[in-house]
Amino acid sequence: MEPIVLTMDLLVFLFFSGLLAGLVDAVAGGGGLIALPALLFAGIPPQLALGTNKLQGSFGTLTAAFNYIRKGQASLKASWIGIVFTLVGAAIGAMVVQQLDSDFLEPVIPVLLLLVFLYTLFSKNLGFKEHAPRLSARFFFILFGLGLGFYDGFFGPGTGSFWTMAFMVLLGLNMTRASGFTKVMNFTSNIVALSSFILGGNVLFSVGLVMACGQVVGAAIGSGLAIRKGARFIRPVFMTVIFFTILRLGYQNYWTWF
Repeated sequence: MEPIVLTMDLLVFLFFSGLLAGLVDAVAGGGGLIALPALLFAGIPPQLALGTNKLQGSFGTLTAAFNYIRKGQASLKASWIGIVFTLVGAAIGAMVVQQLDSDFLEPVIPVLLLLVFLYTLFSKNLGFKEHAPRLSARFFFILFGLGLGFYDGFFGPGTGSFWTMAFMVLLGLNMTRASGFTKVMNFTSNIVALSSFILGGNVLFSVGLVMACGQVVGAAIGSGLAIRKGARFIRPVFMTVIFFTILRLGYQNYWTWF
């Protein structure tokens, strides 16, 4: 591979791509829909782009999680069981994906995301008010920590959307708090995936750190907006991210049928 020449134009492009990705991701997840194409556009090979995306995205997720925690919209004390089991699940997923092909999941995920989209669309009050949990927090964090942690380590797209929906429907959180706890869980599984990419030599640190600077700024802005404006702001961004994720994954898997 030819070395990436970081011209001033490219630095500015990568910084603002990271900023926009961090802003969107802090609100509703899906920052990779912006950051990954930007990395590929910059001429970075796919495997390096995936690893570099995890590096820069981890900075944004950490910033957003910290802001949600600082503002009382998420809690490490309340989610430590989820953190532990998400780490375990993501580590297992990262190991299994090296032995198995994850392609069999690709046609399924757009369908599941479509169900999330439709459920949110027709549940007008979802995320605006809190309700009594349908599962105990301990059981929820064990079940979804292992399950979604594994999924994020094994495949990944849409993990944040699944977490946010699960927090709202099963734990009864409003959309702001669900987004906050989602960032904590996302950061946990991101670290596992990032470690795997680093060990495999698939992270371009110079590019990743430039985008990480933008991610930190964008995540601070996005999480601040989400905390101040609540579900009325988060909901349309959340649904837009899901919609474009469905389009991207659906196009990858189904366009050859037509």
